[in-house]
Amino acid sequence: MNRKIKMRILKEAQDMKDTNHTIREIAAIYQISKSTVHKDLTERIQEVDPYLAQEIRKILDEHLKLRHIHGGESTRIKYLQLK
Repeated sequence: MNRKIKMRILKEAQDMKDTNHTIREIAAIYQISKSTVHKDLTERIQEVDPYLAQEIRKILDEHLKLRHIHGGESTRIKYLQLK
C-alpha cells in the first residue's frame, strides 16, 4: 500500500477516535468521498493498524446504533420549522 494512503488512513482514524466525527464529517474535513473514508476505515485500516481498526469498529458500530435516532430528530425539527 502506498505510504500516502497509509498516512491518510491513520489521520482519518485518529480524527475519528479523538473527536468521534462521523464518516460524512471526516469526508468533508479531508475533502474526499464518503465511500473512500468508509473503505479506509472499515477495510484498509486492518492492514495498517489492526488495534486501531478494532477501536474504529466500535465507534462505527455506535454511530450505526444512533443513526435512526439522529434521522428521526432531523425530520422532527424539519417539520416543526415548517409550521
